[in-house]
Amino acid sequence: MLNKLTMEMIEYYTGDPKRIQHFLKVHEFAKLIAANENLNEETRLTIEAAAIVHDVGIKIGEKLYGVCTGKHQEQLGPPMAKRMLADAGFPADVTERACYLVGHHHTYTDIDGIDLQILIEADFIVNLYEDETSMDGIISAYNNIFKTQSGKLLCRQVFGIK
Repeated sequence: MLNKLTMEMIEYYTGDPKRIQHFLKVHEFAKLIAANENLNEETRLTIEAAAIVHDVGIKIGEKLYGVCTGKHQEQLGPPMAKRMLADAGFPADVTERACYLVGHHHTYTDIDGIDLQILIEADFIVNLYEDETSMDGIISAYNNIFKTQSGKLLCRQVFGIK
């Protein structure tokens, strides 16, 4: 299912290597954090599925508005994610929660589960690098966003935080 979903997202973003590489990196970090947090299989599957489709709303937002903010992604992403997850054969409960994660991955308050926390942390690790964030910005994100032990460790290692 995950491979099928990944291939569907690659096809969806054909000709856009930046977006393809972004979601692939977020997926890999999310998978790593989830595995190191010793989560059950269904939670890990949900996190991985959400990580693959987390930015699916960008393309729709850019078409509709010319830009796509985080809030646009949260509003526009879940319906498309739901179709993709269903097409790839994900169970209904995994699909529902993954769509919830897609619809909240830019909301950094009231994070209501470790699955959302991990998706946010993985997306931050990738975005901090891709956006060439200053070390002060990285440390601020580390102190304010990262909560899981595995996410904190990865952030420290990736960016050389002492």
